[in-house]
Amino acid sequence: MIVRRPGRVPYEPTWRAMQDFTTQRDASTPDELWLVEHPPVYTLGQAGKAEHLLHVTDIPLVKIDRGGQITYHGPGQVVGYLLLDLHRRGLKVREMVNLLEQALIDCIADYGLDARRKDGAPGVYIDGAKVAALGLRVKNGCSYHGLSLNVDMDLTPFTWINPCGYSGLQTIQLKDFGVTEGPEDVATRLLVHLQRHFPDVPPT
Repeated sequence: MIVRRPGRVPYEPTWRAMQDFTTQRDASTPDELWLVEHPPVYTLGQAGKAEHLLHVTDIPLVKIDRGGQITYHGPGQVVGYLLLDLHRRGLKVREMVNLLEQALIDCIADYGLDARRKDGAPGVYIDGAKVAALGLRVKNGCSYHGLSLNVDMDLTPFTWINPCGYSGLQTIQLKDFGVTEGPEDVATRLLVHLQRHFPDVPPT
C-alpha cells in the first residue's frame, strides 16, 4: 500500500483527487493511504440534513458523497483516507468499518486510554464522548474517504453542529486526556495500526 503524507491540504481538491483516483484505477492499481490535515471545513454526507448545522459560521460547508451526516475537520486532527480495492482484499464494507475502528482503538490504547465502539453509531468513543469519526464511499468495489481522529484542536466548531447527526453528542480529543504528542506523531502511530489491519495485497 502506498502511503502519502502531504501535510495540511484543502479539503475539496483532496476529495476530488480521491474521486479521480477511484474512477481511474483498475485491477493493477496499488491501494493507497493518505494521511492529512485540513483547514477548517464542515462536510455533509449524501443524505445529510442541513439543519444539523446549528449556527451560521464562516467555516465552509462542502456537500460530499460519503455516507453519514455532518462533521468538522480542522487543524490538529488526523485524517486518514483509505483508497482500497475491497474485492481484491475480500472485504465487505462492514468488515472494513470494524477494522478501521479497531485500528483507532489500538492506537488510542497506546496512550493508556480505553476507547470503544458504540452500537449503531460508527466511530470511536471514550466514556461515551466521540474522539474519532468514520465515513466511507464505495464505488465499483473500491473505497475512499475514511476516518478522522481528534488530537489537539479547537473543538468549538463541533458545538455549532449536531456531530454526525446526533444532538448533544460530546466531542473530545486526545489532548483532553493528557496526550502530548501532536498530530504528526499520532498519525505515525495510527499508520502502524492501519498497516497491521490492512496489510499489503499485491495488485493482480
